[in-house]
Amino acid sequence: MRTLLFTGKGGVGKTTIAAGTAARAAQDGHKTLVLSTDPAHSLSDALGIPEPAYGQGPIEIAPNLWSLHVDVRDRFTKAWGEIQRYLLDVLDSAGVDPIEAEELTVLPGAEEVLALLEVRDQVRSGSWDVVILDCAPTAETLRLLALPDALRWYMDRIWPTERRVLGVLRPILRRASGVPMPRDQVLDAIERLHEDLSDVRSVLTADDASVRLVTTPEAVVFAEARRTLTSLALYGYRVDGIVVNRVFPLTGADEWRAKWITAQAIQLARIEADCDPVPVVKAAYQPAEPVGPTALADLVTAVYGDEDPIAIHQVPDPLTVTRKGEDFQLGISLPLVVKGDVDVARRGDELMVTVGAHRRMLSLPSALRRCDIRGAHLEPGRLLVDFTPDPAQFPRKVNRD
Repeated sequence: MRTLLFTGKGGVGKTTIAAGTAARAAQDGHKTLVLSTDPAHSLSDALGIPEPAYGQGPIEIAPNLWSLHVDVRDRFTKAWGEIQRYLLDVLDSAGVDPIEAEELTVLPGAEEVLALLEVRDQVRSGSWDVVILDCAPTAETLRLLALPDALRWYMDRIWPTERRVLGVLRPILRRASGVPMPRDQVLDAIERLHEDLSDVRSVLTADDASVRLVTTPEAVVFAEARRTLTSLALYGYRVDGIVVNRVFPLTGADEWRAKWITAQAIQLARIEADCDPVPVVKAAYQPAEPVGPTALADLVTAVYGDEDPIAIHQVPDPLTVTRKGEDFQLGISLPLVVKGDVDVARRGDELMVTVGAHRRMLSLPSALRRCDIRGAHLEPGRLLVDFTPDPAQFPRKVNRD
């Protein structure tokens, strides 16, 4: 089983590369499903097929190749319906217009979140050899992939106490405020959503899953790709390839194109140097828009040549713990980070790592919870945090003669 996600700045051609990789995998004999979390729904356009109807399920568009249009409405009802009904009751008690209340209770980003639940279900179904996901542009994708961690922190730290308090005070609060308190069904629905998103994270960080970043050889576009590479690593997702799209061919260049070729060559050298050891492949600027499974597969074949486009490339593990004599060292993959960009703090049994605008709360392994932080430093592409055992919690062995 292979799970592969494609993301990148809007307009770089990630849907084309994702669809082409799926088409090539199908040609190679793998039973392949491709689906999208991008609200633009351009996947069907790239594949050259009519947009499938909601609820239709996967449709075969070529031998071994299926495409899926997620039934978001059905998913929304199952995952968010009970919570939404409670929120509508609260807004109704506050005198909010029903139409406005309906709009206010729509979960932001629901389409992308529920598409990720569909990915989880399809991977776990065992029906496919390969599942390829065309993600939304990078900013939306990062918010989605960070959501399971953020919700886990809330559920582990605050939710148990909050639920117990609500159980005791529900009748009193309702009489005092006149606002309906959440019923057990609502609380259960929130817990189910948390479990579902935790499952999504497990699927997308499994050994057979990885992310491919699509960019173009332009300074502004690659600047976002750099930030995305770092952020994905921070959240524990394995990036095992960079696809540089729309590279001008060297032959037949006129004066205008020659300037672009020179500028792209500078950026390509920078991309390869900065992203090492993550493999970088190049997709040439096409003379015509590739549409349909055959044209898309031909494009990806030209990109990868004889190499298997869905092969997992070995890159550093996102998180490692090693023993250093009596001490421990926690390694966190953070490519392209410099000293001033990262901050580390200990909060109880968690390590808070902040990189730019992104923050992750890491639950420390059992051994590290009984240690004190001795220091932290950056090596190329990696943050290393040194821990030393707390004698009160981690007594050293005494040799007796």
